[in-house]
Amino acid sequence: MPTSRSVMAPEVILRGAAVHFQRHSTLDMDLLARELAISRATLYRAVGSRDRLLGLVFGTISRWIFQLARDEVRPVCGPDGVLAVTRAYVKLLDQAVQLHTFMQEDPQIAARVLFTPAGGVMHRSVQEQAATFREAGIGGDHLEDRAFLYVRLVESVLFSELLGTGRVSLTGAEGALRALLRE
Repeated sequence: MPTSRSVMAPEVILRGAAVHFQRHSTLDMDLLARELAISRATLYRAVGSRDRLLGLVFGTISRWIFQLARDEVRPVCGPDGVLAVTRAYVKLLDQAVQLHTFMQEDPQIAARVLFTPAGGVMHRSVQEQAATFREAGIGGDHLEDRAFLYVRLVESVLFSELLGTGRVSLTGAEGALRALLRE
């Protein structure tokens, strides 16, 4: 029986949560605690909340997919390189069946975790995008602000159904994305 005094490294919990999400397309905290052989109280003490853990799981998946997209395009040069990474990222994320299942089954939670500070996903995504801008040789004023707007536009494409609209194409958004890449 798990005890509340069990100690588990955060990276072990995150890895277990990511595997759990891949299997179940959701995050059941009671089941996850049993799978990790810790108490539910210990799990919550370690991660804070289900939203925070979902944000970490989504962020990990996003970072992994973003890295695959960047590796596919290397070297990332100029606005065309950044847009190529974005195209590859959107294509790969479109194939994330578990994420799409979760968004259909729990749209309010998905929106809260993805779009608000509750999940912390946005902050990490903006940092990754700003790093990609710099790698591509894009600089200029307000780089972090431009990265934020770029991420929000890409999210509008990826998660348009969560935002209450029909499907939005990346092709339709590329003009606005390209404008954010100008120095």
